[in-house]
Amino acid sequence: MGGMTHNLLGPEPTMLPEHTAAQAALDAGNDPATVAAEHPDYSEAWASLAEKALDAGETVAAYAYARTGYHRGLDQLRRAGWKGFGPVPWAHRPNQGFLRALAVLGKAAGKIGEAEEYERCRTFLADSDPAAAEATGLK
Repeated sequence: MGGMTHNLLGPEPTMLPEHTAAQAALDAGNDPATVAAEHPDYSEAWASLAEKALDAGETVAAYAYARTGYHRGLDQLRRAGWKGFGPVPWAHRPNQGFLRALAVLGKAAGKIGEAEEYERCRTFLADSDPAAAEATGLK
């Protein structure tokens, strides 16, 4: 498993599939809105849009973008065999879009006073991978 330890008491880590074309488009500096329009199931494009909106003080837009990226990622996690719990490693780049969207969803929820949603996202992120909580600042 590429250096990861096998957890005998829980599920295997879930690894989302690569989105090579979409990832290459984002990495090349294409506008995340264009990438999201061309690859609407690519969570990383939605996460990028959500992060930019949050940084610009557009909390409701950030929430909406993050919610989209989060749900697209959940669908893909389930298709990859995830049963609603277990590790979603940050180190696997295709997982990062989902995890980043989850983090922005939590941050935006906190800013609009949705305390339960903030806490759910914070816990979900930490349970998925503590490194994701560290990397995204939602701890």
